[in-house]
Amino acid sequence: MHTHASFLRRSEAVQGLAITSSSKTSASFVAISVRLWFIMLLLCTGQLGAQLGTTPNIKHIAVGRCYNYITLVNPSLSYDCEDIWRQFEEAVVHQSSCNVTVEDYHHMFYAMPQTWPCDRFLFWSKTRTLMHSYAAVVRHFWTLEDTLVGYMFNDLIWCGQEEDSGFDFSSCPEWSACRNHPVYSLWRQASQNFAEMACGNITVLLNGSIANAFNRKSMFGSVELDGLNPHRVNYVNIKVVANLEGPFIESCGQGSIVDLIQTLQSRGFRWTCTDNDQTLMILQCIQNPKQSSCQTCANSLLHRGNLTSH
Repeated sequence: MHTHASFLRRSEAVQGLAITSSSKTSASFVAISVRLWFIMLLLCTGQLGAQLGTTPNIKHIAVGRCYNYITLVNPSLSYDCEDIWRQFEEAVVHQSSCNVTVEDYHHMFYAMPQTWPCDRFLFWSKTRTLMHSYAAVVRHFWTLEDTLVGYMFNDLIWCGQEEDSGFDFSSCPEWSACRNHPVYSLWRQASQNFAEMACGNITVLLNGSIANAFNRKSMFGSVELDGLNPHRVNYVNIKVVANLEGPFIESCGQGSIVDLIQTLQSRGFRWTCTDNDQTLMILQCIQNPKQSSCQTCANSLLHRGNLTSH
C-alpha cells in the first residue's frame, strides 16, 4: 500500500505529462495495477496461512529450551530432553489436527515431573504482560511459564497430519475450531498439573478493565480453579488490576470477581482481594509515567519517605 501510494505521489508530480497520455495508456496502467494488487493479495494470504502452521524449527527450539532450562534456569533438575521430545512427537504426529487429547500427552508429562515449594504460585487471566513484570520484580513467584513444560512450549504452535508422519507446517486450526486441539490439550494438562501442585498462599492476577475478568471459559476459570485443593491451599489472594487510564469495570466488590469469591467460599477456600496493589501500580507507571494517577502515587511515596526519614 505504501509503495502504491508513493507511486501515486510521483505521478502527481508529473501531472503535465500524465495529461498528454492517451486513454489507451491509462487503461493499460489501470489493468496492470489491478493485476499487481491481485498478486500482492495472493502473496499476503499465503503468508498469513503459513504463519498458522507449526512453528518452523520447533524441535530445535523446544529441545534447546529444555537443555537451557536444566543447565541454566534450574540446574538442580535432571531430565532427558530428547526423550521428552520423542514423547511429545508421538502424541502429535500421525493424528489429525483436531484429534489430540489430554491423554495423548500423558507419557510426555510422566517424563517431566516437577514440584515447587508452597506460597509461590501465581495464576493469571488476561494480564499476561503485567504478570511477567510482576513475577520478575516479586521474584519468589512461580507461573506456569516457569515450569519446564511451560518454558519449552511457550508461544509455539504445532499440529500433525493424519496421512503423514510429520508436523503440518502449512496450516493448523484455531484453538476454537475443535476441543481436542493439540496445543490446547497440552496447555490444559499443564494447567491442571500446575493447579494441583499449588499449595500455601497463592495469588491470582485478574484484569479489572474488562468485563468478565473471571471467565469460566478461560484456562484459569475452566481448568486451574477446579484443580485447586482447599486442603493444600491456605489463602487465595486475588489482585484485580485495571489499566491506569481505565476503563474501571470490575473490582473486588463488583462484576465477575464477586462470582469468583462466591465460588471460592462454596468450596471452602479462604481468600483476600485487593484492587489497589501498589506494586502493580508502580509497574504500570514505569511503562506510562505521565498518567495522573502515577503522579499521585509518586507524591504519596515521597510523602511516606519524608515521614520515615524524620
